[in-house]
Amino acid sequence: MNRKVIIAGNWKMNKTGSEGKALVGELAAAVAPFDPAEVDIVVCPPFTTLAEVRPVIAGTKIKLGAQNVHWAESGAFTGEISASMLKEAGVEYVIIGHSERRQYFGETDETVNKRLQAALKAGLKPIVCIGESLAEREGGRTEEVLRRQVRGGFAGLDAAAMAQIVVAYEPVWAIGTGRTATPAMAEETHAFVRSELAAMFGADCAAKVRIQYGGSMKADNARELVAQADIDGGLIGGASLKSADFARLIAEALAK
Repeated sequence: MNRKVIIAGNWKMNKTGSEGKALVGELAAAVAPFDPAEVDIVVCPPFTTLAEVRPVIAGTKIKLGAQNVHWAESGAFTGEISASMLKEAGVEYVIIGHSERRQYFGETDETVNKRLQAALKAGLKPIVCIGESLAEREGGRTEEVLRRQVRGGFAGLDAAAMAQIVVAYEPVWAIGTGRTATPAMAEETHAFVRSELAAMFGADCAAKVRIQYGGSMKADNARELVAQADIDGGLIGGASLKSADFARLIAEALAK
């Protein structure tokens, strides 16, 4: 299955409005040569930076994403943001269930599923994150954890809904620990995730779902990672905060 590469930059809690505007201005020029038939390029700024970024990327090859969404349409949820608010802000993609949300803010498979349902209802394209911790990896529980996250996070969906979703595998154990997931290790895990999707939604659907790698992908390893059969791109953190680094990473990911 020839799936289109998707590279999404998660800015996390970085870049003010003016800084974000400058970054995407540089990035838009840097990615202009890339073929949109081969790659989807997404940036996910903080909520307060969305409005500054939106007009700069209009008409370019960059799509706008957000970093979180609440499951309710409105109400007493201080500090949260709804899917309709994101849609009006020009957002197309939204990250759900990032490992930092799970670690620091109590995100669970159940709340991931609720946020996912709300995003789909509003016509947003979710990027749903899954992944195991170092303790879980060392305990031999990788498949158990990923199975639980896939089954819980995507519960109640059908194949048509799943076709709108991007999955991002984050090996939490390889982020900031000094440990490295080799391309072969990453591929093995991506293949397992795809097998779980096949069990839930059928082989045809699973073959079409794009699965990103979120384990510190950089320009130096992007080519080898995306060359793997089941790795369809990357969810990028630090390397997305400088236009030259991000553009080089995308070029490497697309290199044959």
